[in-house]
Amino acid sequence: MLKEIVISIQSFLKAHQFINKHRLWKWILIPGIFYMILFCIGMYFFWSSADSAVSHLSEFIGVDRWLHHQQSAFLSFLFLMGGIMVRLILVFFYFSLFKYLFLIIGSPVFAYLSEKTEAIIAGKEFPFSFSQIAKDMMRGIRVAVRNSLWQTVYTVSILIISFIPLVGWITPVFSMIIECYYYGFSMLDYSCERHKLSPTESFAFIGKRRGLAIGNGLMFYLMHFLPFVGWVLAPSYAVIAATISLYHQNLE
Repeated sequence: MLKEIVISIQSFLKAHQFINKHRLWKWILIPGIFYMILFCIGMYFFWSSADSAVSHLSEFIGVDRWLHHQQSAFLSFLFLMGGIMVRLILVFFYFSLFKYLFLIIGSPVFAYLSEKTEAIIAGKEFPFSFSQIAKDMMRGIRVAVRNSLWQTVYTVSILIISFIPLVGWITPVFSMIIECYYYGFSMLDYSCERHKLSPTESFAFIGKRRGLAIGNGLMFYLMHFLPFVGWVLAPSYAVIAATISLYHQNLE
């Protein structure tokens, strides 16, 4: 799996060179700017609501009052760290929902970008078909909905564990891995659909190559540490990198 993660990371570097060489910037910047605007608005409200949710829950169950009576610096530290972990998991979860919404909205552009990328690599043109784009879009929506449901189940389970002192401190790591996997899965699935893999076959195929999905999602999230520029470039880079990483994976 580590080798596949490395391949995904290298694919992002290749994607940058690929975009420059074939002048695909208009397909990168337009959806990217739209994504950046939604991301800024969404994360502002997501972080505010996550902070309020944890504060109200703490007040409702009386954690602050109990800690005040205990007068234990160690217990206060444990619950402070626990609160931070819960907030991080909630932000991951909120961002996940936002991400799937954007995947649904942007599925026509992502499907086209994936198809155009493979056409250039293979040196052949896939004939444009509105019906095929519509089919790809519906497939992308179904995959996004399915993945969001499964990820919600996992996230709720992780959220419950996060309330356990010490053990809960590592839960954001698991939450991040799951988040990366499902985002990368959505990007890889465009190539699977184009090569006529059914959703069941796609789940099995990508499941055997989890590293490609995790690596793709990881690079997507790491690009968010580069404010504005990274937010604009991340979505389209991810789909092009996913197509490049799967090209030699015997999809037929």
